Amino acid sequence: MTDSTAGSTIVIRDIEGVSDLRGVEALQKEAWGSDDLDVVPLTLLVASRAVGATLIGAYDHGTLVGFVYGFTGYEHGEVTHHSHMLAVKPAYRSHKLGFKLKLAQRQRVLAQDITRITWTFDPLQSLNAHLNFSKLGVVSDTYKTNFYGEATSSFLHQIGTDRLWVTWLLDSQRVRERLQDGGVKKKEQLALADVPVLVRVSSGGVPESFENFAGPHLAIEIPWDFNMLQRRQPDLALAWRKATRLAFTRAMDSKYLVEEFGSVTRNDRQAGVYLLTLREVSSGTLGSTVSQVASSRS
Repeated sequence: MTDSTAGSTIVIRDIEGVSDLRGVEALQKEAWGSDDLDVVPLTLLVASRAVGATLIGAYDHGTLVGFVYGFTGYEHGEVTHHSHMLAVKPAYRSHKLGFKLKLAQRQRVLAQDITRITWTFDPLQSLNAHLNFSKLGVVSDTYKTNFYGEATSSFLHQIGTDRLWVTWLLDSQRVRERLQDGGVKKKEQLALADVPVLVRVSSGGVPESFENFAGPHLAIEIPWDFNMLQRRQPDLALAWRKATRLAFTRAMDSKYLVEEFGSVTRNDRQAGVYLLTLREVSSGTLGSTVSQVASSRS
């Protein structure tokens, strides 16, 4: 698979050979600032690939510029694929390589007769949320508090490692329609005008929390550029972690499921916004997806 982007030819292919695997180790450090103890090593990559793991790279003129890595798992009585890592060099993050690597991973996993991929991501990362919900069509009904512990060596993991656990039902109507549109939702805007908000971006950028557990939909806002906020105002970043952690966990305890992500302009600031829906009122293509996700939890 090739893609001509910004004057370069990007090739998407399986990663093989020791030198390429060393490149995966190095790219983990570059992308996340991790030290050696937090890097998935070559030996584990080799062993897991031998038993069905996916390890796919994006190459620019032979140089590894991105990769996705996942392995077979067993969740709630069903064989699944768990996508553990996706990384792209900073200079290539406008090339849509994350989306293209996920498409390649989907092809490999479907060829193994597995129809479900799960993974986790930090819900305060807007760009990841946009890729996952808006372009790929995942859903989420699980929030993990400090999934990797309170901190790691990565600069991204200094205020906890909370994660949304997302499910990508590879052959569902919801996902097929999302991918047929090139990863762009048919909805022009999320219908948010009358949706109760659990957390909102205030005029000062601090989180405002509300007790709005009513109705079929809820919204949770986040700062659009959380990484910059964490560098400049770590105390405020921690406040956002705590506020959104409480909102997500309480919503999911009340049987809401995260289904979409978009953006709003609030007090002259761009903010990311999650749309949550009660499982019982989901309908159409989302309803069938919700049923599949909910049934796996029972």
